[in-house]
Amino acid sequence: MPFFLDIHSKQLTKTGEELCGDGVRVRRTNERTVLVLSDGLGSGVKANILSTMTAEILVTMLSENISLEDVLDTVISTLPVCQERLLAYATFSVIVVDNSTLNYMIANFDNPAPIHLKQGRLNQPGYRRQEISGKTIEVYEGKLVLGDFIALLSDGVPHAGLGASMDFGWGWDNVAKSTEKQAMLAGPVARGIVEGLMHEVANHYRANVGDDASFAGMLVRHKSAMILFTGPPLNEDDDAKIAERVLNFDGKKVVCGGTTGNIVGRYLGQLAEVDIESMTPDIPPIATLPGIDLVTEGILTMNKALEMIEQCNAVISRLPNEHNGAAMLARAILETDHIHMIVGQQINEYYQNPLLPREVSLRKGLIDRYVELLERLHKRVQVEYC
Repeated sequence: MPFFLDIHSKQLTKTGEELCGDGVRVRRTNERTVLVLSDGLGSGVKANILSTMTAEILVTMLSENISLEDVLDTVISTLPVCQERLLAYATFSVIVVDNSTLNYMIANFDNPAPIHLKQGRLNQPGYRRQEISGKTIEVYEGKLVLGDFIALLSDGVPHAGLGASMDFGWGWDNVAKSTEKQAMLAGPVARGIVEGLMHEVANHYRANVGDDASFAGMLVRHKSAMILFTGPPLNEDDDAKIAERVLNFDGKKVVCGGTTGNIVGRYLGQLAEVDIESMTPDIPPIATLPGIDLVTEGILTMNKALEMIEQCNAVISRLPNEHNGAAMLARAILETDHIHMIVGQQINEYYQNPLLPREVSLRKGLIDRYVELLERLHKRVQVEYC
């Protein structure tokens, strides 16, 4: 797929509650991408349970291409009954996108209408009402194109400021206008649009969030891809083949590890040139090789880059503006949508030293942490061990 579905969400929890009563889930498969936002009845623990169950059922079943009718039957029969209001449901909005055609379906049940921008401007599509299992569902269908942005929202967003800064709350129309403004300011980045919009929501609530508020956005933009090769393969006969794959990759090329860099260098018939000025007391220097965008040391640098991403909460502008391997690797990762990791399994005895920190003792453990983080950031990540 030449395009990437850039997804980001943010939530505000009702003042006085520990858990948000809204649930947001994302599931990507090779065939489709599913984004769900569910608003549980009430607030707090009960609402959190209702929304979480609803979102999990929807995202799991719809990602398997099960019909909406069958999915709703499952949702309705599974949710417990609230003893106070004798109601057993959570509202929801869900968007399912075919990854190959970008055809989409949105099903909306009792949530505010989704917001659809085309080229940064509000362009609401028509919808049809469909009765499913006794519930009236608004169904939108169409085809996404480059630059489209769709936001799903809970009613805590248009209700912002209700009874405080505004008598009747912020309102859906103002939310849509603000989304347009944030799209103009943020450019083609879902995170910037969502974070900017939710900053305004928080301002309207001031210090007292009156209702759980969630905003989840999906933006269609050009895909960026990266291949990251780290660690020598078990079989030395595979060295040249893998080096060739890395060099022929259509996207950013990163090599992490001295031995790994030597493998690529031997294939090229070149020696890596070390950039001593990039060395810091705790980060080894980077190097350069023809055709490779970034060459760093291995485990130590990768571990430090992961720490930087976690410390800045995956916000690129908050990364250290430093010329070193960890900062450059962290930035490359955050700028990339689809990351393919080729991980050699040949053991480097140095990293088995029990005196070293445990988190850098095994390459696989570090890769597992990367995968967990990248999936949480809704990036596509593939790991190939060799």
